[in-house]
Amino acid sequence: MRVRTALVGAIAAGVAVTQAGIATAAPAKDGHAPTRQAMEAAVHAGVPGVTAKAVDRHGAWSATAGVGDLRSGAPRSADDRYRVGSITKTFISTVLLQLEAEGRLSLDDTVDTWLPGVVRGNGNDGTAITVRQLLNHTSGIFNYTADDGFGATYLARDGFLRHRYDTLTPGQLVAVALSHEPDFAPGASWNYSNTNYVLAGMVIEKVTGRSYASQIRDRIIKPLKLRATSLPGTRVTLPSPSSRAYSKLAETTTGPTYDVTALNPSWASSAGEMISDNADLNRFYTALLRGRLLPREQLREMRTTVAVDGVPGMRYGLGLLEGTLSCGVRVWGHDGGIHGSSTVALATADGRHSLAFNFNGDWAGDSLAVAEAEFCGTPPTAPTATNPSQDRSEHSRSLSRGLSQALGDRL
Repeated sequence: MRVRTALVGAIAAGVAVTQAGIATAAPAKDGHAPTRQAMEAAVHAGVPGVTAKAVDRHGAWSATAGVGDLRSGAPRSADDRYRVGSITKTFISTVLLQLEAEGRLSLDDTVDTWLPGVVRGNGNDGTAITVRQLLNHTSGIFNYTADDGFGATYLARDGFLRHRYDTLTPGQLVAVALSHEPDFAPGASWNYSNTNYVLAGMVIEKVTGRSYASQIRDRIIKPLKLRATSLPGTRVTLPSPSSRAYSKLAETTTGPTYDVTALNPSWASSAGEMISDNADLNRFYTALLRGRLLPREQLREMRTTVAVDGVPGMRYGLGLLEGTLSCGVRVWGHDGGIHGSSTVALATADGRHSLAFNFNGDWAGDSLAVAEAEFCGTPPTAPTATNPSQDRSEHSRSLSRGLSQALGDRL
């Protein structure tokens, strides 16, 4: 699933809007032309609007496409704030690795060490699962957002419209997961589970005696001056500037479109509640990969990856995705999806080239095409009638499926 709020007025002075619906914050450099084309292609595919920012050796570049409000037709803003979903996970992992560097915990501590008795029942055993296995999704704990009842109540149309403002506690989310048997024995396989990061947030609070939100603010947001980044808790609105967020509220690309801008993100908790913008996400991942947030040993641990089952070219570290694009460029980062919002933030290993972008709709658009365009210079190719998948190599298509299925479908 995927999320967002109201867009403020027009784009700043000096911004040109073309007939195709693209707005750029500065004269476009030829190197970003494929990225602009991929953004426009996403809008043609049905995404209401896209906002993106890239930083490379030439400087910063930003652009928008489409609209931020389907009623008024107001464009998206390069400064839009939006819900980032599972990108929250990289922040949570960073805090836990900082705590390890301070000697306050070990990633090889069991979950039961810090949360005694919490992970029990139906074959779940917190004494056999480590904090590291939470962070790299090898714990085997069931993903609470994959529970049919939870999905019907909070994610699908009728349930969402009735319960969008409900407040849920981390304990309630974990209880949903523990009503299921584990997917596999700890360490035996890989499966993306939002429950892992709800538990990771609970571990932060047990170790520090303070909320995971306050730890992220003090350890990451304030030092990096991430002025657009926040943890809303139970707040249902988004800060300005922002756009409306739209969803079909179903596993379909047709049917009614719903404004899902306002919601209580407590159901996402430490697995995906955060709000940010393109500039902050680029700054965060650049600082992280350049070693400004973690000592060398902890950054090495974060970048120690395991295979993502069924997705060649993709691996997962500790809250950090590693992907190899079709041109051979290796990127690090994460994606995130929540009602009405789909976000990707990626950077090269040295942090010298980064990209963050957001779709304000959750049912269409090719996020990998935007990444390929920016890092590989590959313009999007319209699919043919006989071969609708002809737009990329099989490698790239499988990586794209991984981004949407393994990571993005539910946070």
